[in-house]
Amino acid sequence: MHYWLMKSEPDTFGIDDLRARPKQTEHWDGVRNYQARNMLRDQMKKGDLAFFYHSNCKEPGIVGIVEIVRQAYPDSTALDPENPHFDPKSTPEAPRWYMVDVRFRERFKRTITLAELKNHRALAELILLRKGNRLSIMPISAAAWRYILKLE
Repeated sequence: MHYWLMKSEPDTFGIDDLRARPKQTEHWDGVRNYQARNMLRDQMKKGDLAFFYHSNCKEPGIVGIVEIVRQAYPDSTALDPENPHFDPKSTPEAPRWYMVDVRFRERFKRTITLAELKNHRALAELILLRKGNRLSIMPISAAAWRYILKLE
């Protein structure tokens, strides 16, 4: 099993939106960074767990856990000219972008904030904490996963 952190802006799609979906499941679309796409497409597997991270908001941080319930498949939003994630270079025969399906597992009682994560030396390895990091999907080591769970 692998562990991940997946970022989303809560004004666009937050953990409560996922919890409200039928079967508490939704596709995770709109990844438009090649490094994040490659991890999602090539490494993320059914059964993996991910921290759901609210970004670009008043208090960014980890708000809960989701499970990957369907491995990568072509992102249909890239083919829809009406969708903000449309990519004219992506085709059904040669998709450039992929998505996975995630299912709600848990909403934390509180947000584990970015500021709090930065204060723990044991988490210094996190890609999330690197200056200039803009990835929306990133791996989390098993040790960091366990450590963060203890913060909740």
